[in-house]
Amino acid sequence: MITNFETNKVLIAKGLISKHYLDATHWLLGFMHHHGIEWGSLPNTSSPLHIWARDYMPVQVSKERFVRFCYTPDYLQNSPEYKPDTSAILSELGIHAIDSDIIIDGGNVISCGDKVIMTDKIIRENPHYQRNKLIDTLSQLLEAEIILIPEDKYDDYGHADGMVRYMGNGNVLLNNYCDFDKTLRKKLLTALSPHFNIVELHYDAYTDKSWAYINFLHVGHHLFVPKPEDRLAAIAFKQISDAYPDCECHPIWECDNLIREGGALNCCTWNIMTAVDTYVENKEDGLKI
Repeated sequence: MITNFETNKVLIAKGLISKHYLDATHWLLGFMHHHGIEWGSLPNTSSPLHIWARDYMPVQVSKERFVRFCYTPDYLQNSPEYKPDTSAILSELGIHAIDSDIIIDGGNVISCGDKVIMTDKIIRENPHYQRNKLIDTLSQLLEAEIILIPEDKYDDYGHADGMVRYMGNGNVLLNNYCDFDKTLRKKLLTALSPHFNIVELHYDAYTDKSWAYINFLHVGHHLFVPKPEDRLAAIAFKQISDAYPDCECHPIWECDNLIREGGALNCCTWNIMTAVDTYVENKEDGLKI
């Protein structure tokens, strides 16, 4: 699978320019522009309810292979207004995606090259699949080995991108569960250690924003890390920077409104390796820096 290290373009929903998220968006776009990272907006996403692009957009497997999973998570069963028309989006982008009836959010897919990490929420959200059949089908679709980790029961969404991130060369970065949930930490180490070398974040304290720190945007050799108004933000930023010595790490301020809505920078972006000229509207739709 395509890893974040291989991506070179970032697309965001137009809804991110709403007044609630405008400051964080300008920080993010300003850094990307300064460092020559191509960016654009997703068509048909003007609603501020459509900002979570990671979850509803397809997963990129290879340069020209995308898989679109079924975006019907349990937490949106009574909220269809959060679901944009992804068929219309992809049509305007000029991207063809393979459709799957498997229910998965993009935030629960951590590409590690020949492996993919997901939480075991996929098992209970897909009762129409027998467990082994589900894993085998996902492995074929994503052309990678599926590594399941236990979901964080305190996370309403069950996504992996607030728990663990890929660092390259068989290494993963684990959230600071050692500070506040040693039982879950033990289960995660058991699930991950046969497949990866593990680096753990460690703040010596509990913070309800720890999932947001690790929910950074990683594109190419650049990390865009949320810097919420939290006393541990500077510690988290340094540890994440140290974990990725070959990447430039950029602080993105004014992320608190995003975080209060349950997501951060990985959640509200969709980064890909471009294979063809895709739709770009970053100079005409108000997404100015």
